[in-house]
Amino acid sequence: MMNVALIGLGSVGRGVAGMIAKKDLGITITGIADSKSGGMDPNGLDIASLLASKTRKGYCGDKKISASDVIAQADYDALIEVTPTNALTGEPAIGYIKAALIRKKHVVTSNKGPIALAYKELHALAVKKGVALRYEATVAGAIPIMHTLEHGLAGNEILALYGVLNGTCNYILTRMAAEGLTYEQALMEAREMGYAEADPTYDVQGIDAAIKLVILANTIWGNGIRLNDVDRTGIDLLTPDALRLADDEGCTIRLIAEAIPRKHILRVSPRIIEKNHPLVVDGTLNALTLETDMAKEITLIGRGAGSIETASAIIGDLLFIKDRYVQRA
Repeated sequence: MMNVALIGLGSVGRGVAGMIAKKDLGITITGIADSKSGGMDPNGLDIASLLASKTRKGYCGDKKISASDVIAQADYDALIEVTPTNALTGEPAIGYIKAALIRKKHVVTSNKGPIALAYKELHALAVKKGVALRYEATVAGAIPIMHTLEHGLAGNEILALYGVLNGTCNYILTRMAAEGLTYEQALMEAREMGYAEADPTYDVQGIDAAIKLVILANTIWGNGIRLNDVDRTGIDLLTPDALRLADDEGCTIRLIAEAIPRKHILRVSPRIIEKNHPLVVDGTLNALTLETDMAKEITLIGRGAGSIETASAIIGDLLFIKDRYVQRA
């Protein structure tokens, strides 16, 4: 049995808690916190009751207990850190993760901020303390990219990567191409479907895809790149005419994140690609092509967002840690 503490009870956190409660995974939640409250019990918390409280009252537990209290005091083997991403500072998540690692606790996170901004430091601390820092859920939701890199493609040299890493942009472009919608019309539809935020800047200007590209590049090549190193162009200036012109040539447009070290390319931008290209996926799907020396090209396609889809990646990391590190009677 493995004990875990869960910090963050938004859509992803609720998805993780619900799946742990539903499935017989050998995982017990002994600590939990949202932005307003927390709870701890070494024998395991009543997750159904906590989730019901969150829905009913807007908070899950005791308002006198903070996330920092849970991280410092709860009895757990692994911390699940799923608070909202702060792309500017990575806080408070960086502090949460450091505190858990210092306690020699494993960490699993879906939070892109700490991994994009402080991966080298956090990874070094995890190694020093002899624990795991895993972040499959930071890139492309349910698609097992990190697992593929670590295990499936072990021994391969990764030469380049190309990906559709933002579902909001992909949905907008899909609808513009299919129906001849303007960018503004497609964005409005994406908002109505729940795929776009009220302020879509983070997605449509390519910031989200660029952060994911930074995480992938640093994972694969360890080159210490940062968000400012990515040449970035969004989709907010695209017109239906541009998509029509591409269509006349048997092509379409997708927002592509690409890293090609040998050519010093690190960019996110709308690209014209043939309609039968593996990266031309519809709706909110994500896709990633890895160019390797032995396996040649490998393309992964799947759901890049969603609470249960992201929970899939988090639970996969937890079970890896459970099998590799944690032994309980």
